[in-house]
Amino acid sequence: MSSSAPPTVEAPEEPQSDGSKLKTFLGILKKFIGVTDLAAVRFSLPSQLLEPTPNLEYWNYLDAPNAFVAIGSSDEPLDRMLEVIRFWLTKDLKYAKGKPCKPYNSCLGEFFRCNYETEDNAPKIRTGELSAPTPAGGKGSLAALKVAAKGDKSTSSLSLSVPQHGTSTPTGNKPIRISYLTEQTSHHPPVSAFHVSCPEKGISARGFDQITAKFTGTSVKVLPGEHNMGIFIALEKRDGETYQLTHPAAHLGGILRGALSVSVSEMAYITCPQTKIKAILHYVEEGWLGRTTNKIDGVIFKYDPENDDKVRVQDVPEADILARVSGPWKEKVFFTLGSRPVKNVPAEEQYLIIDTEPLNVAPKILPPREQQLPNESLTLWAGVTDAIMAKQYSKATTVKLDLEEAQREKARQREKNNETWEPVFFKQATGNGGQPDLTEKGKQVLEKAQNADWSIETIV
Repeated sequence: MSSSAPPTVEAPEEPQSDGSKLKTFLGILKKFIGVTDLAAVRFSLPSQLLEPTPNLEYWNYLDAPNAFVAIGSSDEPLDRMLEVIRFWLTKDLKYAKGKPCKPYNSCLGEFFRCNYETEDNAPKIRTGELSAPTPAGGKGSLAALKVAAKGDKSTSSLSLSVPQHGTSTPTGNKPIRISYLTEQTSHHPPVSAFHVSCPEKGISARGFDQITAKFTGTSVKVLPGEHNMGIFIALEKRDGETYQLTHPAAHLGGILRGALSVSVSEMAYITCPQTKIKAILHYVEEGWLGRTTNKIDGVIFKYDPENDDKVRVQDVPEADILARVSGPWKEKVFFTLGSRPVKNVPAEEQYLIIDTEPLNVAPKILPPREQQLPNESLTLWAGVTDAIMAKQYSKATTVKLDLEEAQREKARQREKNNETWEPVFFKQATGNGGQPDLTEKGKQVLEKAQNADWSIETIV
């Protein structure tokens, strides 16, 4: 009669408090003071400091997919620019609503895919109606459009903000599906390519994600890397109209205070060469006496794509200004028509374009685990995630280090065999003006995702 030893059960470890986590994090960061690009170092954090989320899953811009599918709904170029700005102000709800975190570093060849199903429920932007004269000769009251915010003097009489995701459509129409695909295309420097597809609306988006980071001693400043030229949105039903949205600087602060927070500074630019309309969004991080404001001061104006030399709000001639944007990006942002400074515009002529307070990050629809490939993010990092969720941090760190060493060994073998790694789903690892093209395999994966078909073994 044989006997077997009982299975070993790893006990959960005592998690670190947020304060001790920050002390550990700060101790690691201090080693990198003066390093030009912290992101390029790719240092490995202990598992208890990590968010149990793969980097490729975390970095996407569809926190409010109903704002994305609303782009291009309006016939007027200014209205479409406002739709793009509304989307822009929703793309990072995770920062406005949640806490900063550090996901897993991505491995070369790792990929992530998902769907979103959303409603076409964002209010239509029709600025021509806002200034349309009434029969009496004054401005129209638009009683059918305007919803008075009783007792709230800080709110405009017209809200064009997107509703909370998940709000049912009045018509009961089937949801609109968006498919998302991203792949880690380069390891040195760390770059990932992404593509967003919504065929029903004729909208797509693409770009490279790459950041540079520097620890100043009190905060971490994050900027787009040289291959990250922003998000490129194309509107098929508007004759291929394209918008380039560039990223501003972000700051991870509060390290010394023991309360991490994200703030944004400098400029974001949105340009559309076809309509010759540009937006400058100036992120004002601090106000008087060093108080954090998290405010945007923006301007939308006519520009010359062949002579695009306006880089600050104050550079834009009043005669070219079509509208202004203003407000705290973590709360309520308004737009006004014309060139007048927002502070000089009556409250009833300030229109709410976004209110993040009631919004939450929309859920993703993921492939079933059994239909994910070994290098798919959620499968690749499953051992680390499972250990972190079980509070088995030593095991998580061991699994993570083994995975990273396996990647280094693959790189050594490629170098030994003089092999160049090529992406599977994208034609370019970097470059191409920041606009990666899909390979035939990438197109097939997205087409399958649109049909909720996750089986791709025969493609890859």
